[in-house]
Amino acid sequence: MSLSPLTAVSPIDGRYHQATKELAAYFSEAALIKYRVFIEIEYFIALAESGISQLADLSNQGDLRAIYINFSEHDAQRVKDLEKVTNHDVKAVEYFIKEKFDALGIADLKEFIHFGLTSQDINNTAIPYSWKDALNTVYYPSVAELIGELAKMAEEWKAIPMLAKTHGQPASPTRLGKELAVFVERLQTQLDQLKTIPFSAKFGGATGNFNAHHVAYPASDWVTFGNRFVNEILGLKRSQKTTQIEHYDNFAAHCDGLKRINNIFIDLSRDIWAYISMDYFKQQIIAGQIGSSAMPHKVNPIDFENAEGNLGLANALFEHLSAKLPVSRLQRDLTDSTVLRNIGVPFAHTLIAFKSIMRGLKKLILNETALRADLEKNWAVVAEAIQTILRREGYPQPYEALKDLTRTNSIINQEAIATFIDGLAISEVLKEELKAITPWNYTGV
Repeated sequence: MSLSPLTAVSPIDGRYHQATKELAAYFSEAALIKYRVFIEIEYFIALAESGISQLADLSNQGDLRAIYINFSEHDAQRVKDLEKVTNHDVKAVEYFIKEKFDALGIADLKEFIHFGLTSQDINNTAIPYSWKDALNTVYYPSVAELIGELAKMAEEWKAIPMLAKTHGQPASPTRLGKELAVFVERLQTQLDQLKTIPFSAKFGGATGNFNAHHVAYPASDWVTFGNRFVNEILGLKRSQKTTQIEHYDNFAAHCDGLKRINNIFIDLSRDIWAYISMDYFKQQIIAGQIGSSAMPHKVNPIDFENAEGNLGLANALFEHLSAKLPVSRLQRDLTDSTVLRNIGVPFAHTLIAFKSIMRGLKKLILNETALRADLEKNWAVVAEAIQTILRREGYPQPYEALKDLTRTNSIINQEAIATFIDGLAISEVLKEELKAITPWNYTGV
């Protein structure tokens, strides 16, 4: 069978292809090859600009950059065909570029392609570069859109009183908008932290010491060259002391940061799910859609359930990436290679979840009647307010008095509270102050 959304093994490229297809530009095999070609070409140009005499007459930088700018699926296939012969993916990229140099009439310069490098100098710059592109182009706009939607809802519902539930039990009332604002603050805080993590890259030859560079051109300052190439030309951050591979410590920090943000969205999804089950929210009914194959009346909160499942999958992979990648035997083993090819997978599950949450949020219809009914059934929650004011006034054992009221009476309603207040040995002015407290106005600041 040919590969299609119907025959793909992974739902990322199958069932959820429409939600994830934009990630192919960053995490597909063709994309990885293109990023490698980009690094190789920019490295060659940087070598030419560094003063190496053999490259002094190079004048066609535009033609060289066109190799990656115009990189096509046909080009990617040519690299894969070369790999069948070399059995080495980065060497195949080198040979592909050499063919392009032949076509450009600069065959005499092609031995400076990949000069002095090991494959990890290419991988450990191409992959963080693609990771950075994906975060900036796809992830940050997606999460910002979600935070913006939550902030809008928090503002719209900032005055809506709601019964809080601590330990699943009725607690001091809150406001719906504030509860959503909690998630806005948490997400924004973690997002700000995520954006401070550098995109670290390794670039220094076979074991990180520029051995080959130095033996060929001992008078050149290769550390300065490497720093300029990685930090200024590529816009990454070069790790100064490395083995053959990048430490991946900062990449692990990225994974942990993304996982924390996903955990917050899991928390949000479960809360919204609970509010829907409590009838605080209705969901828009979309014509033609079916909630249950057996029960016609059902409109299930599937968007939030889908999000929770995909966020869990993403986090399992982010956790493995952050735990595994910083660990390598001696100067390098190959266990990072196959793992790195999967960095787009948790990214994709995260994106699927984000789109599910946005879809779910836009379906929500506030049911103020249910919120008010819950508050009406729980007048006992004003007991905290009453006993606190009685403490202020020096009334003896107010907590105990309210505890006896709320735990012994089977019905605690407005009338029961008023009767209790009337029985207190306090002034009429204070009684009126206490009676003015309701589950709808006892919502704090």
